[in-house]
Amino acid sequence: MKLLIVDDSSVVRRAIQRHLETGRVTEVLEARNGLEAVSMFTMHRPDIVTMDITMPEMDGIRAVEELVKIRPDVRILIVSAMADKHTAIQAVRKGAKGFLLKPFNPTELNEAIEEILTDGH
Repeated sequence: MKLLIVDDSSVVRRAIQRHLETGRVTEVLEARNGLEAVSMFTMHRPDIVTMDITMPEMDGIRAVEELVKIRPDVRILIVSAMADKHTAIQAVRKGAKGFLLKPFNPTELNEAIEEILTDGH
């Protein structure tokens, strides 16, 4: 299973990769912004995506919209420091399957990913 981590912070991208415990993930891809995410998604077709919201060039909400156009059943976990409930609702309405608040701990990350992977599949 392929995971695409989308975040403009290399520290956060590394933390997600380091904390990942699910043995189902066999390949990890990274993107620094929404534009890169759309390109990587198109080329590599990952099974799950973690998506930051506040990024340069294309924000996470717009990137979610673009990924859903490419594959409507895409599994996206928003991982953001934005505690704004409206933003979380907006992301889910656009097609995200879950929302994880930064900072997160390894247990929270793995539970959120596992929930998305098993929900409806």
